[in-house]
Amino acid sequence: MGKAKVSSSWWTRAVKWPAVKRGAGRHKGRWFFISPLSRRILTINILALGILLAGLLYLGQYEQNLINSEFQALTTEGEIFAGALGQGAYGTRNDGKTILRPDVAGPILRRLVLPTRTRAQLFNADGSLLADSRILLGSEGASVQVIDLPPPDDEARFAGIIVRLYEKVLTLLPGRRELTKYEERKDQHAGDYPEAVKALSGGTGKALRADDSGGLVISVAVPVQRFKQILGAVMITASGADIDDAVRDVRFDILKIFGVALAVTVLLSLYLAGSIVRPLRRLADAADRVRRSPGRERSIPNLGNRQDEIGALARDLNAMTEALWQRLDAIESFAADVAHEIKNPLSSLRSAVETVARLDDPRQQQQLMGIILDDVQRLDRLISDISDASRLDAELSRVIQEPLDLGRLLAALVEVHKTTGGQEKSGLVFEIASDGQSGGDQSDLDHAEGAFRISGIESRLVQVLENLLANAFSFSPPGSRVVVRIDRSRDSDGERVIASVEDEGPGIPPNSTQRIFERFYSERPEGEQFGTHSGLGLSISRQIVEAHGGTIQAENRTDPEGKIIGARFVVSFPALSTRG
Repeated sequence: MGKAKVSSSWWTRAVKWPAVKRGAGRHKGRWFFISPLSRRILTINILALGILLAGLLYLGQYEQNLINSEFQALTTEGEIFAGALGQGAYGTRNDGKTILRPDVAGPILRRLVLPTRTRAQLFNADGSLLADSRILLGSEGASVQVIDLPPPDDEARFAGIIVRLYEKVLTLLPGRRELTKYEERKDQHAGDYPEAVKALSGGTGKALRADDSGGLVISVAVPVQRFKQILGAVMITASGADIDDAVRDVRFDILKIFGVALAVTVLLSLYLAGSIVRPLRRLADAADRVRRSPGRERSIPNLGNRQDEIGALARDLNAMTEALWQRLDAIESFAADVAHEIKNPLSSLRSAVETVARLDDPRQQQQLMGIILDDVQRLDRLISDISDASRLDAELSRVIQEPLDLGRLLAALVEVHKTTGGQEKSGLVFEIASDGQSGGDQSDLDHAEGAFRISGIESRLVQVLENLLANAFSFSPPGSRVVVRIDRSRDSDGERVIASVEDEGPGIPPNSTQRIFERFYSERPEGEQFGTHSGLGLSISRQIVEAHGGTIQAENRTDPEGKIIGARFVVSFPALSTRG
């Protein structure tokens, strides 16, 4: 049978992402098995798990506790053997000296060792070997050495390979390499074993060695005494196989748990990486399409249902893209408006220049030169306002706002206008309102200290107020009343400082209370010289006010009969706390 064609699995989809592009078209079509970010997440998680595994596999203190327990058990066993030999295997020579009898000590020693898995050796006081539990003495001096046979070769399979590999690695550990190798000579003597030498001197000797395969060999030597006389030393030797097996079993259990934990960690890491990398890749691709698209590309993935940082990033990218296109639309619209507004005075200039060259009448030439001068002034004013409007955003975002008293700022501005404006501005009035009722004047500002404090850029706020006053005087009849009022009120957004400018002009045309804040609004009062205003003043004012977190509104003033008696411009700013 042929091989079935298998479609891409969820695993492949979870770990394969396109490579990150460096510039337009670079790495296009190339795929990496795991993305760099995924590899970092996976590496960090596995490294943390590996460090934990290394700490658990060390088990140095656990192994040492087992060794100490074995030493204690062998010491107790040796003391029992020594006591039995001291009481039952001694003899007296002709000279009256007490000695150990090999013919009696050997059987006793083998009988004592029989229930245990240890080896016992008995050394005489001169260090010679008297008896060994692994050597059986027969008739006519023959001896048989007992050797423990290895267990059946059940480890020939995979498990045996793992165990042998483990033992091989165990011999490479620094602690095992530092142990003295256990060796036996054919003619053994107590001097070959430091623990036996110590026992012959009356102490208890202990030794830890390693055999040829790296296994532990534990031995304890105890003196054999009778009435404080040292007759010899019994040395108990045991294999550390049980200790090695116990430590190995614990390590294997840890490795099993580690294997499961590693598999879970890898899967969770890949899932985590996928949940991070895939949406980031989609966002990066969408941002690249926005950058390279000749049209108005707005295909940022909608990840707003994710309540995490990536969802917030997607929402912010969508908002940023929308704001970018709005800004581009505004720039295009502004450029078109600027071209239109500049075209009018340029057309008038060209017509006047062409005409003045064909006229011989000095009076007509003088009139045309006046028109040319007015158009030049209008262009200069228009260009200045356009320049101010174009750099306003950058300046407002760069300059730090500072606390200031809007009441005192208004009072000072009114005083300057009244002083320098002459009869034309004699009707300018400054009032302080309280609870919607006008009453106070500039002298009451001292009693309202801190009540009208806001955060802002003083020069730009002065520009807004100057624009409102200029509009009020432009639309009002000469000598009419213009009222500048400052107030403080509370709404759903908190405390606010409100400044208003009222005039007695013709008011605002119907349905134009919002349009007048648009750029190059062209409807002007009757009798005003054409080109006196650029049409950008109120647009710039709204931009400045909104950058300060405030609002600006325009409305008509009416009498009780509903007749329009003037216009009112209201500017509102968040108030600063009066405390401190």
